Amino acid sequence: MSTPAARTLDMTRHPSWRRRRLDPDHSLGLRLTLAATAAFLVLVPFSLLALLVLGAWAPLHRLDTAITDALHAHAVDHPAWVTLMHVWSAVFGPLPLRVAALLVVIWLLRRQARRLALWVTTTMVVGGLMGPLLKLLVGRDRPELLDPVARAAGYSFPSGHALNATLAAGVLLLVFLPYVGGWASRVTLWVAALLLTVVTGLSRVALGVHFASDVLGGWLLGVAVVAATTAAFTSWRAHTGLRPVRPAHDGVAPEVERHPDAT
Repeated sequence: MSTPAARTLDMTRHPSWRRRRLDPDHSLGLRLTLAATAAFLVLVPFSLLALLVLGAWAPLHRLDTAITDALHAHAVDHPAWVTLMHVWSAVFGPLPLRVAALLVVIWLLRRQARRLALWVTTTMVVGGLMGPLLKLLVGRDRPELLDPVARAAGYSFPSGHALNATLAAGVLLLVFLPYVGGWASRVTLWVAALLLTVVTGLSRVALGVHFASDVLGGWLLGVAVVAATTAAFTSWRAHTGLRPVRPAHDGVAPEVERHPDAT
């Protein structure tokens, strides 16, 4: 029969799963736990929104319809605005953003930053595959408007433009943060990332090819994917002995800027 002292000693040598997950001395376990928690918390509002869309919740439908009708009325009376939204939506569409991400991957590989290039690829591919899959699962039709100013094929939820803009903005932001110095430059980079994400999503609603909740769903899903892959990458850093980073401030791999073959 074991004594209390023996049980305490055994717990010290072989801590429980919960203690290992929350112990600051076990940094990898702690970071993975926090990463999973963060990803879950971001996915919760997306899941709730998806359920409301699937259930055709009347208040959400009325809100979506009101926003769509108001923006469509504005678009019909302002052709220049429609042209601007068309151009923005095309320039920052999924394909151009994926090409930009591919160029970043090639540039990182030339700098011998293979793991960082893998992170960029994984983030864009995982998010890019989840979008079409969820469109098929939800099966929401696009807005039906008299005298539409734009057309788009396929299902509506979540918005692929909003999703891919969020993925690309997150990837570019976290890769290039180490290359800017000073708070003003960091703020400028953050503003550019937010502008890319927000305006791209809003352009789809303005053109009447998505409901506002489609765009919100794309944003939430994109943030969840970036948060999950970033957490996994920073956990790997801790496991390999690299110094901890604050991704929102330092980027995901600040040492690459100084030592191209560091990761």
